[in-house]
Amino acid sequence: MTDMQGRFVELWSRNGGARAEAVYTDLARRYGEPLRHYHTLRHVRRCLRYFDLARHAIPHPDLVELALWCHDVIYVPGARDNEPCSADWLRRTSGGRIAMCEHICEMILATRHTSVPDDLDERFACDIDLAVLGAVRTRFREDGARLRTERPDLDDRAYELQERMILSSLLARPRIYLTDYFHARCEVRARENLSWRLGLAMPE
Repeated sequence: MTDMQGRFVELWSRNGGARAEAVYTDLARRYGEPLRHYHTLRHVRRCLRYFDLARHAIPHPDLVELALWCHDVIYVPGARDNEPCSADWLRRTSGGRIAMCEHICEMILATRHTSVPDDLDERFACDIDLAVLGAVRTRFREDGARLRTERPDLDDRAYELQERMILSSLLARPRIYLTDYFHARCEVRARENLSWRLGLAMPE
């Protein structure tokens, strides 16, 4: 059993879930789909590193961690319902056994980043999902390349228009990061990375 599998099995089981190893097998299979290049277990692993750093400040850490594991479990490039489908996967898979499942589902939905949640757990889930924006420039560029690879259906101009819309909306926020913890640690570098990316020339 890998460290990732062992961590998930322990978390799932202690929160009331059944068949933890089978659930992990399904989850890992979905994150390993060939069309994925960014939304993989690598992204989950990096989210967990940020989560571990902030665990002491999170009101319900187990619930936030479960949301992070599941927030991209269903991913169809370009689809607008990936997060609702991921929440539905958690509901079906947990069979009503996971404590506070609906709260976890709300955190998964919050990672659409379309509004500012009031709930602190949801804010941490959002910030951890976006923490990679505040990574060093080389990693930020690598993540951008992986995201691009997931959209072979779009030509370069169409993809860049879409990317610019998303990144500009983040940069226009008063705060990219909604918790004081991640605002203090990631805000400045994330704004530098987004400004750098938006400053690149559009393809002809």
